[in-house]
Amino acid sequence: MKDRANQYTDQAAVLVHALPYIQRFRGKTMVIKYGGNAMIHKDLKAAVMQDVILMACVGIRTVLVHGGGPEIEGMLKALGKESRFVRGLRYTDAETMEIVQMVLCGKVNKDITSLIQQHGGRAMGICGIDGGLLQARPLGTEEDLGLVGEIERVDTSVLEGILHSGAIPVVSSVALGTGDAAGLALNINADMAAARIAVALGAEKLLLMTDVQGLLRDIADPDSLIPVITSTDLEALKKAGIISKGMIPKTDCCTLALGGGVKKAHIIDGRLPHALLIELFTDEGIGTMIEAG
Repeated sequence: MKDRANQYTDQAAVLVHALPYIQRFRGKTMVIKYGGNAMIHKDLKAAVMQDVILMACVGIRTVLVHGGGPEIEGMLKALGKESRFVRGLRYTDAETMEIVQMVLCGKVNKDITSLIQQHGGRAMGICGIDGGLLQARPLGTEEDLGLVGEIERVDTSVLEGILHSGAIPVVSSVALGTGDAAGLALNINADMAAARIAVALGAEKLLLMTDVQGLLRDIADPDSLIPVITSTDLEALKKAGIISKGMIPKTDCCTLALGGGVKKAHIIDGRLPHALLIELFTDEGIGTMIEAG
């Protein structure tokens, strides 16, 4: 009986510990980039959905932006089409864009939306084309990158409507082309889409879920995690080669978000169950928090 009482006391202590954070973030907007292993493994997917639902239930305006690289890659392989990457971005010809749109806006988006609702939440799946949410121009020439876009404008009215209804927007990163690309669908880097949406919504936080712990001073040493850093210090780490390869675009997205008024950006390990709740509602957190400065 005493052991059970201690267990209940410990559970209550966790909730009490989270209370100041819940009070602080109630009514605030948070944009989550959902990707990596957290999108692939069943248990991790369930944990993310539970985290997102809990955030919404305690009054946090939660927006989930997703990628879908592995699913796109799988469909391309099934169709016998080879992938090509330029500067870390998927070269997207017209045929590939059709596949990207079908996979991201169709299967992946609706699977995530369905999963949130299976766990007791309310969600509405949309893509950047819907309501003119994401409007973009081609990032390079047709020969260079094809139908890869750079966001020029974010119209948040459709997101505000969904949030006002109490639902969680689930956004796939396909944009509506403008100018010479008017009427075309453009493929958008999901990290950048999340950052631009966070700026447009005046978000409190941008959270990027990755397959690494966060920023490491030594990539071979998991104990070298940098828990807090400023955007100015990010530039120094890039020059020193500590931030390199795939982490560069992620930190660039964080810098863009902070420069646009987002209060904090976080890079967290999506391989850890309930990573979102641990980062948001505990003193220690688990990833890297980036502040303007």
